[in-house]
Amino acid sequence: MMKRLYFALIVIITCSSCGKKSWEKPAGNPEFIHRSIKDVTDVVRHDIYSPPVASRIYAYISVAAYEAARNGDSHYQSLEGQLKGLDSVPKPIAGKKYCFTLSASHAILTVGKILIMSEGRIEGFHDKLMQEFKETGMPDSVYNNSIEYGKLIADRIIKWAAKDNYKHTRSLSKYDVQTDDASWKPTPPAYMKGIEPHWNEIRPFLLDSAQQFKPSHPFTFSNIPGSNFYKLAMEVYDTGKHLTDDEATIATFWDDNPFKVNINGHTMFATKKISPGGHWINITALVCRKAKADYVKSSEAYASVAVVIADSFINCWDEKYRSKVIRPETYINQYIDQSWMPLLQTPPFPEYTSGHSVVSTASAAVLGKLFGEEFSFTDSTEMEFSIPARNFKSFKAAAEEAAISRFYGGIHYMPSITNGVDEGDRIGQFALTKLHTRK
Repeated sequence: MMKRLYFALIVIITCSSCGKKSWEKPAGNPEFIHRSIKDVTDVVRHDIYSPPVASRIYAYISVAAYEAARNGDSHYQSLEGQLKGLDSVPKPIAGKKYCFTLSASHAILTVGKILIMSEGRIEGFHDKLMQEFKETGMPDSVYNNSIEYGKLIADRIIKWAAKDNYKHTRSLSKYDVQTDDASWKPTPPAYMKGIEPHWNEIRPFLLDSAQQFKPSHPFTFSNIPGSNFYKLAMEVYDTGKHLTDDEATIATFWDDNPFKVNINGHTMFATKKISPGGHWINITALVCRKAKADYVKSSEAYASVAVVIADSFINCWDEKYRSKVIRPETYINQYIDQSWMPLLQTPPFPEYTSGHSVVSTASAAVLGKLFGEEFSFTDSTEMEFSIPARNFKSFKAAAEEAAISRFYGGIHYMPSITNGVDEGDRIGQFALTKLHTRK
C-alpha cells in the first residue's frame, strides 16, 4: 500500500513538473523574436523607408527586445547608461512570474507600430502572435504580467526615441543641389533629391558624434583625361562594360535598393526590396537559427548589430553630405560616354563613402565577436526576391563581397569602397569596446 502511495506521489510531482514546462518551452521559442523582427522588416519594406530611417527603426525595436528578453538570463545586463540617452529602464517586479519572450515580442511590435506608417499591418500580426502565446497554455497571470512588462519597456524606448532629433530633422530644408561640376547631382530615372541630408543631426547610439570616424579626404575632382579622378571613373566604366557573370550576380545579390524606380510609359512605380541594414538584420536571424541561439542571445545579437548599423549610417551620411561627391553615372555620362548606364540603379544621395561598405564591415565585426570569426552560413535573404542564396565562410567574407558589389554595380569609385571598409571597421571595433551585454 505504501509503495502504491509513494508511486502515485511521484507521478503527481512528475506530471506537475511536466505541466509547468508544457507552456514554458514553446513560449520561450526564439522564433517569436525572429518573426516579430521580420514582420517589422516587411512593413519597413512595404512603406519604402530609406536605409538611414530603416536603421533607426531596427535599432529601437531591437533594443526594446533585448531589454525585455535579457531578464530571462542573469548573465546579461542592461544597455542602460551605455547607449546615448537611455536610462531608467523598467525592471520586472520581484515575485511576479513572466514570460520574457512574450514581453520582448510585445515590445518589438509596440515600438515598431509607433515608428512606421502602416500600423494596421503590425497590429494584425501582433494579434495573431499574442494568440499563439495564449495557446501554449500559459497561465493568464503570466500572460498579463508579461504584456504589462513589455509595454513598460516599449513606452520607455518610445520616449527615448522621441528625443533623438529625428522629428526635428523632418522639418529641415531639403537638399539644395549644387551647381558646381564636382558636386553630386540627382540621377536617372527619377532624379530624386538627396535623401536625409541632415541625418548627421540624429543622436548616435554609441558614437561620441557623427564625425567621430571621418574617412580619408575624398579624391580631388577633375574632368581632365588622365587625371586621377578621370582614371577612377574609367575604372568603373571599364569594369561595368566587361562584367563577368559572377560579378553581375554579386552586384545584384547585394543591391538592397528599397526604392528602385521603374518607369513604364507615363507610369512610375517602385520595386520594394530590403535595405542594406535590413539585409544584415536578416543575416543575424539566419545566424541565430544556425547557432541555435535562445531568445536572450538572439535578442542580444539583434540589438548589438542594429545599434552599430544605425551608428554606421549616421557616420557615413555625415561624410556624404560634407564631401558631396558626384556619382560615377553622372561623371561618366558627362565626360566619357553619354549612353553608359550602371548595372544597378544609382541611389539618391552623394557617393562618398559607400554605405554598403561601412554598414557591412561594422556588422561583420559585431557578428564575428558574438558567433566566431569563422562562422560559415548561407545567406538566403534575397530568395524572397527570386535571387538565389549565397554561401559565405565568414562574416568578413560576406562584408567584403557586399562592399565590392557596389563597384561592380557601377555605384561607387574604388576609394569609396576601400575607405568605407576602413570606416566601418573602425566603427565596429569601437562598438565592441563600448557595448557590454554580459556581466
